[in-house]
Amino acid sequence: MLSALLAGGIALTTAPAATAGSTGADRAQATIVTSTGRGGNSVAFTFDDGPGANTPQMLDVLAKNGVKAVFCLWGDHVRQNPDMVRRIVNEGHTLCNHSMQHQDMGGWSADQVRQNLEQTNNAIRQAVPNAQIPYYRAPYGSWGQSADVAASMGMTPLGWRADIADWQPPGADTLTQRLRQAITPGAVVLMHDGGGDRSQTVTAVDRVIPEFKGQGWSFDLPARQ
Repeated sequence: MLSALLAGGIALTTAPAATAGSTGADRAQATIVTSTGRGGNSVAFTFDDGPGANTPQMLDVLAKNGVKAVFCLWGDHVRQNPDMVRRIVNEGHTLCNHSMQHQDMGGWSADQVRQNLEQTNNAIRQAVPNAQIPYYRAPYGSWGQSADVAASMGMTPLGWRADIADWQPPGADTLTQRLRQAITPGAVVLMHDGGGDRSQTVTAVDRVIPEFKGQGWSFDLPARQ
């Protein structure tokens, strides 16, 4: 199964974090969540780098299919699209801090990371006062000290089990097949609704959700620490 996923362009990772003063390749104390924590056919959809031009279409698809997801928000994009952040929250989805400017923070000090995460949370709460932000995801999966910092701020570090690599769109048919392969019991699946043209991702999600709902799958949130 692993070889098939890699051949299909899906990257699998447990996204380990790093201890203070170490590199992003080392193990940290904070646990990075990569599953729903539920038994059976359960999967969590997560979307990075928004809000973006295709976020409204993605929200339409999720609403049509009765699915809730996690949106990992880029702080500068939040400031540009506060109305879309409000729509995400009003439609019952969950928020995730994805840093202010999507920089690699793997080598940053804990204080630098904390300042960035606080700035991002503040930007989100300017759009949605008192917004709940239960997750943090490191840009590029480069964790450094950010997993421990996020955990100390009450946010669960959110990794993924499968990445369908939609950041380099290969066509809606290819993304649809990758997404089918990515859905395994308990998986957190990484996709994008911002950072570029994500219309192919919207199409793939629209095709796949009804298929898996028809097979008895549930669409849940990632586990919390």
